[in-house]
Amino acid sequence: MLTYKTVAPRRSESGCRAVPLQSHISAEEARIRSMLHPNGQLSRPENTKLSSPKPDLDPATKCLLHPEIKSARTITVLVADDHPVVREGLFVLIDRRPDMHVVAEAGNGREAMEKFFAVRPDVALLDLRMPLMDGIETVRSISERDPAAHLGIITSNQNEEDIYCAVRAGALGFILKDAAPDELARCIKAMARGETWVPPLVGAMLAKRVGYKELTPRETEVLKLVVAGKSNKEIGVALDISEATVKVHMTHILEKLEVTGRTEAINIAVKRGLVRLDMAA
Repeated sequence: MLTYKTVAPRRSESGCRAVPLQSHISAEEARIRSMLHPNGQLSRPENTKLSSPKPDLDPATKCLLHPEIKSARTITVLVADDHPVVREGLFVLIDRRPDMHVVAEAGNGREAMEKFFAVRPDVALLDLRMPLMDGIETVRSISERDPAAHLGIITSNQNEEDIYCAVRAGALGFILKDAAPDELARCIKAMARGETWVPPLVGAMLAKRVGYKELTPRETEVLKLVVAGKSNKEIGVALDISEATVKVHMTHILEKLEVTGRTEAINIAVKRGLVRLDMAA
């Protein structure tokens, strides 16, 4: 496993798949490309020292959340997952280590964001799929207020678009839910140092996604309606545009996805994570 040092990304208010200013896209894609060698392998970081816990962490609040403070070099962690069993498992795996300490838990993205700013942990581990705010939206919301936040995604989902979106939103690390406990610990330590941690499988998917052409916001809207089974005429009515304009968007979508028909476009969009079936329905 390789880790590498990153710099804070430039933020976009328009979401992941479409950024109105081309300069923003170029800066964000340059940041992602800088994480990878030309052959798609992860780059090796410079050696960095583990920073001590943030000085603005209120000791009284920290003790209230957990009565046992371990040491001055303990890495404080926030864990967010909407499944109590998973959350409890992460708590046990992390908190039993002498150099790590879970200071807060959350069951949804909104709660995770509130608790992050209440306790200021060194690292926050956020589930990708959560109610109210998903992991990507939570990363983006926290990063906009605190670009230096050390945020990681923990997930069982593996699609290129989610990985790409999370990196663009400001995530430093990714850890899969089937990872070994020691790998989880190494991921947390790397993020606490401000380094990015990406498993080889995830890194390969990220490298692949960087080469894809970006869909515009309107093209994404059209694609979602295509996946929902709408005809060109129905899409035009839904978006208040002409059927001819819908056909132009469809031509661009097919070209960017490098497919020849709607069925193939749907399959690629779902596989890559451009559209989720539950959201398109």
